[in-house]
Amino acid sequence: MKVIRWTIITIAIVFMLLLGIAAPAAFIGLAVYLIGLYLNNQYRKYKINFKRSGWIMAAGFVLSIFLATADSDATETVNEPEKKQIVTDQDEAGKAEEEKLAEEKAKEEEAKKQAEEQAQLEAEQEEKQKQEEAEKQKQEQDQNQAAESLGLELVTIGRVVDGDTIETSDGRKVRLIGVNTPETTTRVEKYGKEASQFTTSELTGKKIWMQKDVSDTDRYGRLLRIIWVDIPTDDMDENEIREKMFNAHLVLNGYAEPSTYNPDVKYSEYFREFGREAREANKGLWALGDEGTTKGDLDSAAASSSSSSSGNVGGSGSNDSSGTASSSGSSTESYQNCTELRKVYPSGVPSTHPAYDSKHDRDKDNYACER
Repeated sequence: MKVIRWTIITIAIVFMLLLGIAAPAAFIGLAVYLIGLYLNNQYRKYKINFKRSGWIMAAGFVLSIFLATADSDATETVNEPEKKQIVTDQDEAGKAEEEKLAEEKAKEEEAKKQAEEQAQLEAEQEEKQKQEEAEKQKQEQDQNQAAESLGLELVTIGRVVDGDTIETSDGRKVRLIGVNTPETTTRVEKYGKEASQFTTSELTGKKIWMQKDVSDTDRYGRLLRIIWVDIPTDDMDENEIREKMFNAHLVLNGYAEPSTYNPDVKYSEYFREFGREAREANKGLWALGDEGTTKGDLDSAAASSSSSSSGNVGGSGSNDSSGTASSSGSSTESYQNCTELRKVYPSGVPSTHPAYDSKHDRDKDNYACER
């Protein structure tokens, strides 16, 4: 009987200890229970003190259960907001994670889209470049065909000798046909430096097309050529001559006078027209005088070369008072020296003039006794 009693007491104490661990307030009931147990033991041993200690033990046991239950409810009540907060935090964390994943996915899609657009742009640029190259090749082929049909030779200018003479990059000297700029080499004529500077600025280092008329070279071994800065569609069209032929540019801008030498006369009429146009507008060298500053087709001496000077013809063919000698049946004129020739032709005469004599042409430029 005693064993059963202590077993029950032990179970009750263990139970209340567990309640106390779960809910600390239950230890109060355990304390009351232990007090009741103590008083009960005293009563059993000595028959003293409180007789109803069993009620105290029962009250302590019930109090322990009650306090444990109340503490548990209170704890749940207190922890409810925390639980809600935890749930809320977890939800927010979940949403943040979802948003982050969505943002990363959007970035990946955007990067993919940009990569596709870049690839498409590069493909379009490559296709455009191919088309441009194909078009450029076609243009070059068309140009080569046009140049071949017009007898044009593509060269690069190495240096400029003077206004009407250039040298190609391979060392060939070229004299421009049909024009004559003021001298800057053996002597310096008015407006010669300006003409040389114009040719230098327009042609040095550039690629041009050379065109032959009839003659290949002059007596000095220089090539005689027309210079085109661009290939003409029709090399006899006046507008294209004005726009694309450098020989014409010299005359139109007053840097050169038209100067015709047979048999290279393909563009002579154009050059004379351009020369008169520049003279009327007082351009360049024509602003310095109606005779220009060098010899050419528009000089008064050159204009009179088509007719003989009948006043200089003697009946017997002997020298007259002017020092000239000629025969009535001849179209040539002869002068002992440049002093006598200049009395009749103050500016000298070109090689096409009846009075021209190579012995008076000391600089061998096809113009005798020029000043």
